[in-house]
Amino acid sequence: MVLRGYVPTSEETLQTLAALRLQSLNSDFSTHAPFPRLEELFPPHVLHARLPPPPHQPPAKCRGARLRAGLLAGGLWGQALAKQRAERDQRLRGRLREEGASTMAAIVEKWKLLQGMGRPEAMAAYVALVREWPGFGSTLFDVDLHTVRPRLDAVQGQPWQWATLTPLSQQSPVGSGPQRLWLGIGAKAVSLYKPGEPEPLDSFCYGRISSFGASDSSTFRLSVEDRDLLFETSQVEEIAQLLNTYLASAGAQQLPQPQDPPTSPPASEPTVLPQGLCPVAGPWQHRPPVASSHS
Repeated sequence: MVLRGYVPTSEETLQTLAALRLQSLNSDFSTHAPFPRLEELFPPHVLHARLPPPPHQPPAKCRGARLRAGLLAGGLWGQALAKQRAERDQRLRGRLREEGASTMAAIVEKWKLLQGMGRPEAMAAYVALVREWPGFGSTLFDVDLHTVRPRLDAVQGQPWQWATLTPLSQQSPVGSGPQRLWLGIGAKAVSLYKPGEPEPLDSFCYGRISSFGASDSSTFRLSVEDRDLLFETSQVEEIAQLLNTYLASAGAQQLPQPQDPPTSPPASEPTVLPQGLCPVAGPWQHRPPVASSHS
């Protein structure tokens, strides 16, 4: 979960978690202790995010320009471009090695500070640090939120009204298309997260969920009070099974059943995502692990 980037926190905390993992694996620091690979201790995507983005190459404006570019690419100019790309890739690999070495050095320094901490203590401190994230214990799924629409039975005698997606954050302007989110399914609620953000955008207690199911093999529908949320995902069955498990364990008298999606034409009025259906946890406070009192 941590290595896959599903615990959004600072690099400092990620380094502390890596040091605690080393302490639980190898006990106190020693130059003779076996070192796991960095990607087994620290999320690789964090290092890659430090690299500069590739240079933007504007597209050719006309057919003639594309033709000339193609001819040049097949000659000396193409060889020069290939050489430039190879040199840039080599520089990026070197930069990635430097970032990795710097991160490993920071992890080792934190590991040294844990001298005397036993394996059970290190494991407990690791779990305690991860548990500070409000979404701990939830299973996270990568989904694309496509549509929020009113439900038919919630609008007395009115036809279905499809709704364009209203953005959940300022970073996602209207008209930008589906939003990539984390769908977190926990024992008490279903939550929506912006990837990398510790606080949920919204949470839905199971008592507010009226039904759910698959609209098709790659679209999952979640009905919350008077709204339907449509998600595109490759894990439709896994999401449905997990929801069924939690609802059954909670002693639900009747599990929500899949319903056939309506086919009415779309409308232009946007509908916002329902808010305030569950209490949201307070800001995630990071606390360093308490070092052992042993010497």
